[in-house]
Amino acid sequence: MTGADMICELLLEQGVDTVFGYPGGAALNIYNALYQYKDRIRHILTAHEQGAAHAADGYARATGKTGVVFATSGPGATNLVTGIATAYMDSIPLVAITSNVVNDLIGRDAFQEVCITGITMPITKHNFFVNRVEDLAHTVREAFRIASTGRRGPVLIDITKDVTAAESKLPPPQPAAQPIYTATEEDIIRTSELLSDSTHPVLLIGGGAIASGAEDVIRQLMERCDLPATYTMMAAGILDPEDPRNLGMAGMHGTPAANRALSEADFILALGTRFSDRVALNREKFAKAAAIVQVDIDHSEINKNIPVDLGIVQDVRSMVEQLLPYVKPRRLERWHAKLAGWKEKYYKPSDDPDCLKPHQIMEIVSAMTDEKTIFVTDVGQHQMWAAQHLHHQHPRQFLTSGGLGTMGFGYGAAIGAQIGCPDRRVIHFTGDGSFHMNLNEACTAVSYNLPIISIIINNQVLGMVYQWQTVFYNRCFSETTPERKTDFVKLAEAFGAVGYRASTLEEFKTCLAKALQQKGPVWIECVIDREERVLPMIPNGGTFRDIILE
Repeated sequence: MTGADMICELLLEQGVDTVFGYPGGAALNIYNALYQYKDRIRHILTAHEQGAAHAADGYARATGKTGVVFATSGPGATNLVTGIATAYMDSIPLVAITSNVVNDLIGRDAFQEVCITGITMPITKHNFFVNRVEDLAHTVREAFRIASTGRRGPVLIDITKDVTAAESKLPPPQPAAQPIYTATEEDIIRTSELLSDSTHPVLLIGGGAIASGAEDVIRQLMERCDLPATYTMMAAGILDPEDPRNLGMAGMHGTPAANRALSEADFILALGTRFSDRVALNREKFAKAAAIVQVDIDHSEINKNIPVDLGIVQDVRSMVEQLLPYVKPRRLERWHAKLAGWKEKYYKPSDDPDCLKPHQIMEIVSAMTDEKTIFVTDVGQHQMWAAQHLHHQHPRQFLTSGGLGTMGFGYGAAIGAQIGCPDRRVIHFTGDGSFHMNLNEACTAVSYNLPIISIIINNQVLGMVYQWQTVFYNRCFSETTPERKTDFVKLAEAFGAVGYRASTLEEFKTCLAKALQQKGPVWIECVIDREERVLPMIPNGGTFRDIILE
């Protein structure tokens, strides 16, 4: 078979039935093969390669599978870079397959030639350059293994065009060594002792816990040990929102109770989190009274940002399963009484029936949608309001760009999530700034008749930067008030979607009710005041004591 046919066969071997991408000259052989496999491999054509990369990413986040994206050489490949970096920063399994010019033209500055492996080396878990058809099968199999094992992440395969035309036999798969991570009994015993000896313990849960499917065993541990828990934005949905032990999100825009609990804890069990600068805003002062055990599948994350008392390199789920038999049931009434007091004491946003308040938008969406709904965000103020106020009930329900903070991520990711989970409603939250970056993917949503509801929080400014300029830069609004005249309702209709506009709560409820009845994509523009703030907020380099509440 040809190399292009081999790629299709290998995708099927890896369980892939959906790919996202955009064709081009160097990729013609691959797309010709895809045409022959169209009954078994569905290709989703996006408006732009960046949208395709975000769609493959959103597909992976929503389904837990490895996302796949195709692109041609040159600009097709470079357009993937932001999407690959987004997946890399959030440890999302992704395989990007790019085509390059033929071997004889490599290094000659040929039309649409670029060294995409050199460009993406810092933002991939691994990448490959294939210029021999004999290497193709092993490379593709290795790429999927690397992307989906250990700490997950993106892998890129760049293949010269002549390899996709060359003929070879498809070799049978060979057993591949899988990494084995097992905590020592000594580590488990020490963790259980630190937990048992503590009077103010806190569980800090990161995205690695969702990647390992650990939600059920984590909840067992919380129940047995009466453990209060907080989570990073990447772990939203892993805790029951009604559980009194759930302190809410930690970090810069986390709840005061969660951040104060971390500040006053005497023991922290950190599961699948790297203590990023949005959680440990001041590394020198973070949780100074606590003994810390950090569990992460990537050894390079142990002690990288925060020095810990014990680092365990292991999958979160298997570590908690090992720990459970060693811990004894206990109750922490005094600690929980103090935490409950903190929950009641601190900031709660005020309602206003006469205008649209961001937290009320999120509460209405939560009330009017079912628990299977997938929420996808872009990046900015709306992202934080969604993280704070939506009722996240399940893992893989809240999809957002955490590490890279990619404006324009949302629409592509929503498309991927909807393709991967066709029986679930996808709600896409965006701001007018983020939405202007990749709203071209509306044509993709319309072409495939995807019932994605985009809720556009429009405050006519670049909200998060505008907020920082207000608080820290003496209201010097440098390039954050673009005064754009975009009519989102008319633009939605021009794309072939349905558009609504709301400026009051009742209007929004009516618009959302109508949107939920539509079979295709809908936009709802929500007009809010530009002075709305994401609160609470801890400034960079600050601690809980520097929290801004008004």
